[in-house]
Amino acid sequence: MQTGFVLPHGEARDAADLAALAERCGWDGFFVWEPVWGVDAWVSLTAAAMVTQRMRLGTMLTPLSRMRPWKLASETATLDRLSNGRVILAVGLGAVDTGFAAFGEVTDRKIRAELLDEGLDILTGLWGGQPFAYEGTHYRVQPTEFMPPPPPLQQPRIPIWVTGAWPAEKSMRRVLKYDGLLPQVKGEDGTMRQATAEELRAMAAYVAEHRALQTPFDIVVEGETPGDDPVAAATLLEPWAEAGATWWLEAMWQAPDLNAVRRRVEQGPPRT
Repeated sequence: MQTGFVLPHGEARDAADLAALAERCGWDGFFVWEPVWGVDAWVSLTAAAMVTQRMRLGTMLTPLSRMRPWKLASETATLDRLSNGRVILAVGLGAVDTGFAAFGEVTDRKIRAELLDEGLDILTGLWGGQPFAYEGTHYRVQPTEFMPPPPPLQQPRIPIWVTGAWPAEKSMRRVLKYDGLLPQVKGEDGTMRQATAEELRAMAAYVAEHRALQTPFDIVVEGETPGDDPVAAATLLEPWAEAGATWWLEAMWQAPDLNAVRRRVEQGPPRT
């Protein structure tokens, strides 16, 4: 199981400093959140790319429904080339309580799902190069010869991790088209939570049975482990690994300050 660290808050310079530290301490990936209004995720990841050599870099996560897909395609492809092919793009519908309504973003779940699907089509199409045309409900794209950028280094594409809401068939079918699963379960009240290890086992079995692509596929879970107790940390990770998880993301969303974040990064990743 690979291990990543999610920066809960901080500026771009903090991202650079902590990413460099995380790489020295043995973490496999470094991730930042993408706010509606706040420190820009892709500027932060660019800063991190400039001071690291091997770690994967990505968002946790990008709500594609409120992005211009061509802008995101530009940012991700540019960073992929800058980092020598280390970008991962994690996408989902996002949490509407993080400022969607305040800035006039779409909050309707059905429309956000449509925008996500069309955005993914455009993103992967543009990564593939010109000529590219698209006709959807929300977006229309015509081929252009005006200074097309070079493609991402990673082929056939930058890996895309997608939120899957179990047991929603449409959501899980979306996951099958891409490169990773962020396992969520939708409760009866409509709220979302991370799947349990047993639910993850069922989701992993579904992917194994239905995914036609032969490319690598990741299953990604997040949580917190005690950095000062490797045995307890390994015990926490074991059921997730057995259920099929390939990545553990250390996510200290409630960290009081960056000093606490730094201490956890320095303690190193949990190991199974």
